[in-house]
Amino acid sequence: MKPMWVYILANRYDTVLYVGVTNDIERRLFEHRSGRSGFTSRYRVTKLVYAEEHRWARDAIAREKEIKGWRRAKKLALVQRENPDLRDLSPPEASGGTA
Repeated sequence: MKPMWVYILANRYDTVLYVGVTNDIERRLFEHRSGRSGFTSRYRVTKLVYAEEHRWARDAIAREKEIKGWRRAKKLALVQRENPDLRDLSPPEASGGTA
């Protein structure tokens, strides 16, 4: 069974955050970076700043919904606990040439 991922993307200036869920994080990052996703394409949200792994899809989906319901400040605090500099955490193979 593949793990599920809840992830947060940011734009270049860390002013926009996007929360998503997927069972294939590398494929999903490629889709976001290649313009196949409306919101992330429009706001150029391509930098992976947070990801958490879940064993069960229902748990990942519930967590995604929980985080999406938070205010921006709480989402940012979650990210900064694990990634204080908001570095791009993407694996190199997921960059699709546009890191």
